[in-house]
Amino acid sequence: MSQAMMNMWISFFALALMFVSAGTAIFSRAKLKGWLQKLVLAFSFICLLVSGWIVFLIVIVGPTATL
Repeated sequence: MSQAMMNMWISFFALALMFVSAGTAIFSRAKLKGWLQKLVLAFSFICLLVSGWIVFLIVIVGPTATL
């Protein structure tokens, strides 16, 4: 698998983490109370940080295709 394809799959994983983050945040605000809400929101925030870090690294590396 080429480096460009690997970067594509890693960025898809980061995108999925962003969806998980949004979904868990909405769920915890609407349905949960107390310490469980705070735990799920913390998980959501960690997912958002990890996905942002992954996207940042992919963008910093730049294009990988060679002509």
